[in-house]
Amino acid sequence: MTDTKNPFVAMMAQVQDMAKAWPQMNAFDPKAFEAMWPTMPKELMEAWFGNAINENGLDAKTRLLITLCGLTMQGAQNATAVRQTVRHAIEAGATEQQVSETIGMIAMFAGVPAMTRAMELAQEAMEEKSEDDT
Repeated sequence: MTDTKNPFVAMMAQVQDMAKAWPQMNAFDPKAFEAMWPTMPKELMEAWFGNAINENGLDAKTRLLITLCGLTMQGAQNATAVRQTVRHAIEAGATEQQVSETIGMIAMFAGVPAMTRAMELAQEAMEEKSEDDT
């Protein structure tokens, strides 16, 4: 085998070629797919992720802000997860200021590029929320 091409690059190229063979893939909209997953009501998040069972534990808002830190630390690579976490955190009682501070604080550990990407995604989610409220 004389091909020195990176196997991962070759695999990704093959997957992209296969996707192009399906005309339906041209119509796929990740944001529309994301919209199929609604934001959970605050009460449900408290019951599942909050301190409803563990009364001295973290509330849902705090857990979601911590999750946002983790997603930012990973470089905010999963846009859908970041936007959904922001939506859920706001529904659980976080303010836009708290979301922004959470992302800004983690820049010290994740770096400015990760913070910038997470902030852009958070802004998208917060703008969508503002449009829904009007």
